[in-house]
Amino acid sequence: MKDKRAKTAIHAEVEVISEGGVHSDIALPSKVFPKHLYLIPIASRPFFPGQVQPIVLSGDYWQETIQKIGETEQKMVGLVYTRNIPAQQTAIEDFASIGCVGKVLKPTMQDSNIHFICQGIQRFRIRRWLGKQVPFLAEVEYPNEETLSMDDTETRAYALSIISAVKELVQANPLHGEELKQALQYFSPNEPAPLTDFAATLTTATGDELQKVLETLPILKRMQRVFPLLHKEVEINKLHGEISKDVNTKISKRQRTFFLREQLKTIQKELGITKDDRKSDAEEFEKRLEKLHLPKGVDERIGDELKKLGFLEKGSQEYAVTRNYLDWMTSVPWGVFSEDKLGIKEARRILDRDHDGLDDVKERIIEFLAVGAYKKEIAGSIMLLVGPPGVGKTSIGRSVAEAMGREFYRFSLGGMRDEAEIKGHRRTYIGAMPGKFVQALKEVKTANPVIMLDEIDKIGASFRGDPASALLEVLDPEQNSDFLDHYLDLRVDLSKVLFICTANQLDSIPGPLLDRMEIIRLSGYITEEKMLIARNHLWPKALGKAGLKKGQLKLSTAALKLVIEGYAREAGVRKTEKQLLKIVRKTVVKLLEEPDLLVSITVKNLEDYLGKPFFKKESLITGVGVVTGLAWTTLGGVTLAVEAAGVKSKTRGGGFKQTGQLGDVMRESAEIAYSFLLSNATRYGVKEDFFQTHFIHLHVPEGATPKDGPSAGITMTSALLSLGLGKKIKRNLAMTGELTLTGKVLPVGGIKEKVISAKRNGINELILPEANRGDIETVPEHIKEGLTIHFATRYDQVAKIVLDTL
Repeated sequence: MKDKRAKTAIHAEVEVISEGGVHSDIALPSKVFPKHLYLIPIASRPFFPGQVQPIVLSGDYWQETIQKIGETEQKMVGLVYTRNIPAQQTAIEDFASIGCVGKVLKPTMQDSNIHFICQGIQRFRIRRWLGKQVPFLAEVEYPNEETLSMDDTETRAYALSIISAVKELVQANPLHGEELKQALQYFSPNEPAPLTDFAATLTTATGDELQKVLETLPILKRMQRVFPLLHKEVEINKLHGEISKDVNTKISKRQRTFFLREQLKTIQKELGITKDDRKSDAEEFEKRLEKLHLPKGVDERIGDELKKLGFLEKGSQEYAVTRNYLDWMTSVPWGVFSEDKLGIKEARRILDRDHDGLDDVKERIIEFLAVGAYKKEIAGSIMLLVGPPGVGKTSIGRSVAEAMGREFYRFSLGGMRDEAEIKGHRRTYIGAMPGKFVQALKEVKTANPVIMLDEIDKIGASFRGDPASALLEVLDPEQNSDFLDHYLDLRVDLSKVLFICTANQLDSIPGPLLDRMEIIRLSGYITEEKMLIARNHLWPKALGKAGLKKGQLKLSTAALKLVIEGYAREAGVRKTEKQLLKIVRKTVVKLLEEPDLLVSITVKNLEDYLGKPFFKKESLITGVGVVTGLAWTTLGGVTLAVEAAGVKSKTRGGGFKQTGQLGDVMRESAEIAYSFLLSNATRYGVKEDFFQTHFIHLHVPEGATPKDGPSAGITMTSALLSLGLGKKIKRNLAMTGELTLTGKVLPVGGIKEKVISAKRNGINELILPEANRGDIETVPEHIKEGLTIHFATRYDQVAKIVLDTL
C-alpha cells in the first residue's frame, strides 16, 4: 500500500510537468538500479527523489557524458550537489557523498546546450570513483530508507504539520501554480518520505541546508530538519504579503494624489490662477535648502534674496541676476560632508595598486591619513608634489582621494592670469561666475573633497591681477575657513578640503605661497623601476586601449628594457607609454590584415615597430682634463661632462675662457675654480708655472643647451687639476658640489635626482658635499646599492680622492 501511494505521488508531479508541454507517458523505472553511475554536478541546490525538473548543460563539456548515459540500459544519471562550484571547474573532491539517481528523458541539443527532463527516483551514496575526469563515473550503493509504522504518533504529527504548512505556503505564494495545489492532495501522512522531500523542494533554503536534508536517512530526523525550513518559508511569505499590501496602498495613494493635482492644474488654468515661474523657482530653491545645513549669515542672505525674487518682474534683468545668484547659493554643499575612510591598510593597498616605487611619497601620505585615523577626523591640508613630468603626480592625487573615500576635483593653474578665476567675479558684471573653488564644491556636492591644483609653478600674472596672490588666502590653513568668494559675497569654509598641488620646479612659485605648502618631492625612476611600472601598468593599459588580449601581443623583457633605454630616456614614464602605444597601433594594423596572427616583440624585431633607437649607449667622455659632473634640471637629474684644455703660448701667457652657453652663476663657479687652483697649484703637485705659460679653455659640451647653477664648482676644479697634472681621472667617478675661494665644499640641491642619474648611466662612485649626507639617507636602498659615496667638507678631501684615481 505504501509503495503504491509513493508511486502515485511521483506520477502526480510528472503529470503536472506534462501539462506544461512534457510527455505524460513517463514510466517509473524498475527497482533494479545500476551499480555504476555517470555523475553530473548540480551547483545551486540538490536534486530530490520524486522531483521532476528540466536540466540544461553545456553541450561542449557534457555531450560525452550524456552519450554514455544513453548507451546504458536504464538511462539513469546521478545528480550530486557541489556547493556553488561551476560545473566546468568541478573536481571529484567537490562532490557531496550522497546524491539522487534520476531517469534521463527526452535529451535534445539546442543552441550548443543539452536539454533534458530528469525524474528523481532514489538516494545513492558514492562508494568509489571509477572515472575522475569528465565523464565522472562512480560505483554507488543505494541505502535503505527507514520505514515507520502508521501507528507512530510523533511521525504522524510531523507529517500533518508539514502538510498544513505546505498548504499555507502554496496559498500564500502566487508563484506556486494550481497544479502544485492539486498535487498536494496526493500526499498522505502515512507516507512521510515523499511528503518530506516534496516539502523541502518548495523552500528557498540554501543548497547546504537542503543537502543535509538529502543526507538524513531516518524519516523522523529528516522531518525534524524540514519542518523549521518550511515554517521559516511561511513566515517570509507572510511578511512579503504585508510588504506588498503596504506598497500597493502607497502606490494607490500616490496615484490618487497625482490625478488630483493634474485636475487642480487644469482648473487653475481655466480660471487664470496658474502658479507663475517665480513661485516655481522659489519652490525649487527651497527644496534644495532642505538637504543643506546653512550657516546663520548664509541663511539670512538666501531668505532676503528669495523675498526679492518674489517682487521682481520675470522679464527684468535684475530677476535673471537674482535667480542665477540663488541657483549658485543653493548649489553649494553647505555643511554636507562625505564620510572619510580611516583604514590605513586599505589606503596602503590602493596606493601600492596604483603606483610602483615612490615609497617615501606613499609613506608620507600614509602618515597624514594615520593622524586623521587617530583623531577620527581628517582635517584639511595643503601638499605640494614636486617632480619631473611623467612621474605620477596627478595619479597620486586620484589615489589619495580614493583611499580617503572623498570626491576628487582637478583643475590646471597653468597660464591662469586672472585672479577672478580664483575668487570669482562680482555679480554686478554681465556673465559673472563664482571662482574655481566654489565651482568645484558645486560639482562634487560635498564640502570636503580632494582638490588638485595642477601646474602651480606655471601660474601667470597680468593687468587683471595676480592669481598667485589670490591663492594665499585659499592655501593658508589659518584663513581658508573664511574664504571670501566675490560672487557669493559670503564666507565659504574650505578648511576641510585637502589641497594637493603639483609642480615641476619651485623657482617660479612665490615665496609666501610656497611657505604655506608641505613639499613632497617625486624624483625620477631608474630603469628597473620603469620596467616594473611598464609591465604592471603601462603595457596592460596600452593593450586595453586597443582592445587586444595579452596572448595576441607579447613584449619580451629585453625588448621592454631597450624601449626604455633606447627610445624613452627620461625621468618619468610618459615617453615610455607613447612608445608602447606606438607598438600596439602598428600591431593592430597587422592584425586587421591577418586576424589569427600572434605577435611577439623582441630585441631583433623592435626596430620594425619603433625605428632606430633615439639614444645609443655611449660611454662617458674620458681623458686628461675631463671630469663627469652631476646636474639637476626640471626633467630630472643628468650627467654633465666638463672639459679643460691648455694652450701653451710664449707670447700670450696665461689666461682663462669658458664656453658651452654657461649662465652667470656657472661662469662665476668657473672663475672661482680657476682662481682657487691657481693659488693652490703646488699643493696638489701642479707645476708652479703651468697656469702662467698656458691659456686655459674650459668647456661644457652640448653648447646649444643653456646651463646654470653653482653645483659644478668642484667638478670644474677637478678638471683643471687633471689638466695641470696631465693625468686622467677614472671614468666611473662623478661629483657635485659648490666651491668657495677658501676651498670649502657647500651643499647643493637635487641630490636624489642626481644619484638616480648616476645610477642610470652606470657610474658607481660619487663625491658629494658632507652637508648633503642627510639627503642621501632619503634615497631608497635599491638605488644606492653598488654605489660608493664619498662626502667632503673641503676640496682637499676631494683632491685626495681624485689624486688616488689618477
